[in-house]
Amino acid sequence: MSQATNVYLITGFLGSGKTTFLNRIIDRFPKDKKLTLLVNEFGEIGVDGTLVEGDDIDMMEISKGSIFCVCVKTDFIKGLYELHATVQPDVLLIESTGVANPSDLKKDLALPIFNDRFQFKEQFCVVDAAHFMGAYGAFASIEKQIASSSVFIINKTDIAPPETVAEVKAIVHEFHPNPSFFETTYADIPLDQFFDFGSSDTPANETASDAETTTLSAEELDQFLDDLLDSPDLEITPPDTLVSAAYLWQGDNLDQVRSIAAAIPSSVIRAKGFVEENGQMHIFNYVMGDWTIEVTDVPRDRIQHKNIVVFIGPPESMAGIEKAAESGQWENRGIYQPYSED
Repeated sequence: MSQATNVYLITGFLGSGKTTFLNRIIDRFPKDKKLTLLVNEFGEIGVDGTLVEGDDIDMMEISKGSIFCVCVKTDFIKGLYELHATVQPDVLLIESTGVANPSDLKKDLALPIFNDRFQFKEQFCVVDAAHFMGAYGAFASIEKQIASSSVFIINKTDIAPPETVAEVKAIVHEFHPNPSFFETTYADIPLDQFFDFGSSDTPANETASDAETTTLSAEELDQFLDDLLDSPDLEITPPDTLVSAAYLWQGDNLDQVRSIAAAIPSSVIRAKGFVEENGQMHIFNYVMGDWTIEVTDVPRDRIQHKNIVVFIGPPESMAGIEKAAESGQWENRGIYQPYSED
């Protein structure tokens, strides 16, 4: 383990391909270096963490809101402190929720309790070229993600016309005079430009630094967090008001899943979940009106939430989802709004 942890942030709107990009990095990462993942999901039930590939991955999952807003800021800082005090990885990959405002990340990493452990390296913004123009302007989080990023992965170019890709790049240029662009499918970019995939000179089970790490007690850490949350410049307002709804599917024919996908309101942004038919697991993936149902190779024992689909959209879309669910064997397991005061 090294004295510093290099931090990379993967951001991008809902359904852009962030998890696909994350898996590409994992596939290349050397086994003798310590890698930790922090996967942040907006909904109360997480799906993306299950889709992360690789054996024995050190992963921390934070759901129920954005790690950069006050709703789960405490969980995020406590997670970082645990990494600083005990895990001390060489690299930390953060996959933020698709509706995050990541502007405060550098400030969070520089908090004095971390003793300069975290060194911010790069922020990737994965852009869904096929749906970007329909979402930009409607969701403030997209603008904030663009403004704070430095490398832009223009993804899904196989289903977006060249003129749309040009429009996307023109919008990014409004925020950056000289951005780095990669036009691609399945988030495939030359990773060697950003990551050192060479073997480490220090064995993974040894610490490269003899410096002692001062460990805060639980009470001291809680007091630090209380003071942090009282800070007047803390980002406490979410960029967009969105909610998630989880539905349990109790049917046995995927036609019911196809039916709800066709019937839900156009305002629904994202839906995802593992669904089973005839003993075979499938992944249902919905992004702004486009959807697929595909056989998944994720082992069954890794899927914690079988036949549960999470829908994300504005509050006014929830009634339409409930109406669409009446056509099949769907049970509403609850609506979750991370930023509510209840």
